[in-house]
Amino acid sequence: MNSWINLNALWKIMLVGLLAGAGLPALFAVGLRALYPPGRTVGGMAGRPTAGPLGYTAAVLCFAVVLAAIGWGIYVIVNHS
Repeated sequence: MNSWINLNALWKIMLVGLLAGAGLPALFAVGLRALYPPGRTVGGMAGRPTAGPLGYTAAVLCFAVVLAAIGWGIYVIVNHS
């Protein structure tokens, strides 16, 4: 182990950075895709199908996780100042 680099802290920072930096926007995109599924062409006419109960449930769960992460981040910043 190098005395200059704490590898234990480094992997924790990388994991949180990847989850918060790329994971939350990706989860938000998954929620939007569940809420607005891709359209299908039926008989030459493009239609936009509705999400349905499973789509709404998946979207609500994704958005709830993103909002919880934002709330947790604000809580951490306020309590550590």
